[in-house]
Parts: sequence; C-alpha cells; structure tokens
Amino acid sequence: MRLLTIEDERELAELTASALGRAGFAVDIAASLAEAEEAVAVMTYDAIILDLGLGDGNGLSLLRSLRSRGASVPVLILTARDGLEDRVIGLDSGADDYVLKPFHMPELISRVRALLRRPNAALGVRLEFGNLVLETAHRQVTVGGRIVALSIREMALLELLLRRAERVVTREAIEQSLYNFEAELGSNALEVLVHRLRRKLQDAGATVQVHTLRGVGYLLSDQQP
Repeated sequence: MRLLTIEDERELAELTASALGRAGFAVDIAASLAEAEEAVAVMTYDAIILDLGLGDGNGLSLLRSLRSRGASVPVLILTARDGLEDRVIGLDSGADDYVLKPFHMPELISRVRALLRRPNAALGVRLEFGNLVLETAHRQVTVGGRIVALSIREMALLELLLRRAERVVTREAIEQSLYNFEAELGSNALEVLVHRLRRKLQDAGATVQVHTLRGVGYLLSDQQP
C-alpha cells in the first residue's frame, strides 16, 4: 500500500517514511502544499499523513480541497498544534485522526493501520485464498497453518494479489503500490520479486499460484481440485 507523508521538516519526514517502509508501506514525501498537490494529482494513495504548519500554507487547505473533490482517502493530521480548537477544526475539516508531535513511531504506524482497517478502507484484518492466510494486522502468512517467512516487499506483493485474487493485476498497478517515487527499479526488479514469492509459496505447499501474463501483468489463482 502506498502512503503520502506531507511534512516540511526533512529529517522527521525521512524518519517517518523509513519507519513506515519497514512496516510494509511504500511512502512518498511532499515537503510543501505545492508538492502534495502534484503528488495527489498523479497518484492514488491509500492514506495521507498531513502536517498543518507548512512553509507555503496551512495543510487544512489541502484537506478541504480533497474533501470538496469527493476524495475519501484517509487523512491523519500529524502536528504540534495541541489546542482543542485546532483538533476540532482539523476533524471537522475531514481528518480521520489527529496525532500530536512529539509522537511515538509505533503508535503512528498502529494508527495508520487502524485507519486502513475501517469499513471500505484498504486494510482488511484477514485475507484467505486456498490454503493460504494473510493476517494483515500481524503481518503473518501461513500455508496450511504453517508460517511462511516473507520479506516486507514479498508480503506487500502477496497482499496486493490476494486483494485482487483471480483478477489480472497490471505491472503498472503493482509498481505504483509497492514502490515510491524515489525507488530506482531495475528492468527486471518486479520479475525477480515475483519469482521469489512464487518459489516460497510453492516450497510451502500453497495451492495458490502466481501466473505471469506476458505484457499484461500477474494473476493469483487457486489450483485446488
């Protein structure tokens, strides 16, 4: 899943993006309202982390703009503004959550996941297909009840394919979900990732298989009789 963090304190932005990346998210950073507007214009995000005090304006203007356009993407405000009125205004403007600085990174990650578990949001608690189960809350995959060790990116790819099981997922859609703007992808990076995931599922005895549709994308299907 892909997130956008809008924060003009570069060090904090990079620390936040790094922590979220280790939690399995692809994260883009925008250091201003202008950069944020450019990002949301070209990319669909699963959630946005929004600072209010930006160098070129108030983050609430972006939030209100998103909501006026009908965008339902979950937005978590992350700010040093701790007044009751600030929190009320932020939530009334369409924010889904409000976290104060300074904050603890595990709590922020937990709150992002909680937003993504809400009805109609991107993160379900348990995904099942064939004899494979992905517990998204604990980031654990089992095949026939046995745990399968996957890397963060392998887990993210499997989750994306599970959410669209029996449907073709294009190469572009996968790359947009798994990699941020700054990622440098080799020409065969995705093929290598798919190969590793496919091998691990086969070795674990999974009934589901990842199929390659040349020039189109990938499809996850269940081979159980």
